[in-house]
Amino acid sequence: EVQLQASGGGSVQAGGSLRLSCAASGTIFSISEMAWFRQAPGKEREWVSCINNNNDDTYYEDFAKGRFTIARDNARNSVYLQMNNLKPEDTAAYYCAGDPDLPRGCSSYSISYDYWGQGTLVTVSS
Repeated sequence: EVQLQASGGGSVQAGGSLRLSCAASGTIFSISEMAWFRQAPGKEREWVSCINNNNDDTYYEDFAKGRFTIARDNARNSVYLQMNNLKPEDTAAYYCAGDPDLPRGCSSYSISYDYWGQGTLVTVSS
């Protein structure tokens, strides 16, 4: 089993940067596909980015391309989301998710993931 702990959220002005971290406990992190999702107030949860366990394959939703970077450190059992040039519309709770049993690699569907962090709040002011 994997337990996930997200951190790094905060309040920034538009154009600023934040780096989210997600620390995993358990022994299967290195074989788990990992992802970040977000949920803004009054909106549905949406996929942001994901990374395969091989550390080479990364994927982004269109709004994240060119601004966000996902990375993982299997030695530290951690996955990160570097967010640059933040916009007010990026305001949301950000959740990390993982699953060791995705034969097709990481997924943009939240239902694919069995393990979830508690969320970390990002607030971007204009």
